[in-house]
Amino acid sequence: MHSDCLFCKIARGELGTELVLETENFVAFRDINPQAPTHILVIPREHIASLDQLEPRHGEIMGEALLAIQTLAKQENLDQGYRVVVNTGSHGGQSVAHLHFHLLGGRSLQWPPG
Repeated sequence: MHSDCLFCKIARGELGTELVLETENFVAFRDINPQAPTHILVIPREHIASLDQLEPRHGEIMGEALLAIQTLAKQENLDQGYRVVVNTGSHGGQSVAHLHFHLLGGRSLQWPPG
């Protein structure tokens, strides 16, 4: 973990962020600027800057991330559907340099997104 990374601080419990899911490898919390009725961020506890920094050793925990998202979708009653977004790099819309998954749902989502 990086001492100055906002998401690392959240994962360490330093900011008092209310978690909606917590596992050994991940935490999840509601986005402070929601883009849908349900907008949850799922982040690995390990500092991984982006998808570009993934290594083969991360394969198992990335699978765990998708299962955590599935659990959250059920918990949030998103039975009509939801979207999972991972922004990578500045042109991809990544604003925090810590890998995170956006779980969006609770309304009909349009395509293309933006």
